[in-house]
Amino acid sequence: MVAPGMLQNLSVRTWLEGVEPAWTLLSDASFHALRQSPTPQGDAIRLSTKLTSDEIHRSAVLRNALILLRAAAEAPGLKLTATGNLSRSVVAEMVDTMSWPDFNKAQAFPLNRVVNEPDYLHLHFLRMLSQSAKLLRRRSGHLLATPLARHLSEEPSHGALLAILFHLVFWHLDISDLWQGPFHGWPQRDCGIVLWSLSVAAGEWQSSKRLTRLCTVPIIGVLESDWDVGTSAMEARILRPLEWFGLVERREADTTGSRFDRRHFYRKTPLFDRFLSFDVTLDETDGLRH
Repeated sequence: MVAPGMLQNLSVRTWLEGVEPAWTLLSDASFHALRQSPTPQGDAIRLSTKLTSDEIHRSAVLRNALILLRAAAEAPGLKLTATGNLSRSVVAEMVDTMSWPDFNKAQAFPLNRVVNEPDYLHLHFLRMLSQSAKLLRRRSGHLLATPLARHLSEEPSHGALLAILFHLVFWHLDISDLWQGPFHGWPQRDCGIVLWSLSVAAGEWQSSKRLTRLCTVPIIGVLESDWDVGTSAMEARILRPLEWFGLVERREADTTGSRFDRRHFYRKTPLFDRFLSFDVTLDETDGLRH
């Protein structure tokens, strides 16, 4: 069992509330291997590019990336503001064109107010991601699609595009801006461990709180916080991006009869196991307990 000493710590046991983390099933070698970024050789984590068109297009990130890249491929490109954000006219077009699983235009932008790019978090995230992937480049106040973007926008390359974007988000891009909270980089730095844990623990609906305890490796700040900051970070930095990629789905339930007090429940979608696979060994041979 990985880190048995940690589980004897009183603050850890209090935080876990009786939950035994899924990652304790891993051998020590596999636990550390999952902390490494995936490579083309596969190693402990493998991202599949051999998916059907229907499977690939279940990902909102993929669908909307294609919209953005194809718009940037048309002359003169996507107009930018002086600060490097997309212009309001481009943002307005993307609000009408893009669709996301957790986005409602009328609720997000009531009264048809003017929308700046940072106000539309999904688009802001996608624009930064596309530039980090070198799919977009700036020139003369516009964003243009690169030759790589034009290639990956073609149907045979959509699986590769999905894998590239996913790899960047979870292993290379700083997505802390999705949640302005403490503990910079957590739990993203352990995303391989978290993803494997989700693969064995999220087959059925689980609350975000329970998934946080099943799948993350807690740090001192999370354990000592007066409020459940760990669950907030897990949702914003792992579960929410996974929902955008189409690998998990979410539902809400009222806990007190008030719409302001809702619990979020998540489970993996069929795309999760089609897209992600793992080569790990377990310390126990009598089956998974989660």
